[in-house]
Amino acid sequence: QVQLVESGGGLVQAGGSLRPSCAASGNIFGSNFMGWYRQAPGKQRELVAGITRGGSTNYADSVKGRFTISRDNAKNTVYLQMNSLKPEDTAVYYCAAGINIATIAFGSWGQGTQVTVSS
Repeated sequence: QVQLVESGGGLVQAGGSLRPSCAASGNIFGSNFMGWYRQAPGKQRELVAGITRGGSTNYADSVKGRFTISRDNAKNTVYLQMNSLKPEDTAVYYCAAGINIATIAFGSWGQGTQVTVSS
């Protein structure tokens, strides 16, 4: 099993930036895919951005051009650079790790970090 610990969320004004990180430990060798998901009150959890061990990335349309996901395999850490934040980005952000995006529900999940964007 993989343990994931997120940090770096917080409160920011619209237009600002945050850079949460997710540190992985444990049996990480099967974690080809790592991603950031978010869940706002009353909404379903959705993929924000994902990255494979080889560096291939994918993004939700709503964050393209504003968010960048990166991965440091040596440190087993994934980052999410969030720029030009909007109030609608407010949510709990979760880090996830697994074999691939299709089976991520059966992977490992962090405890979540709150991101709040004020208008």
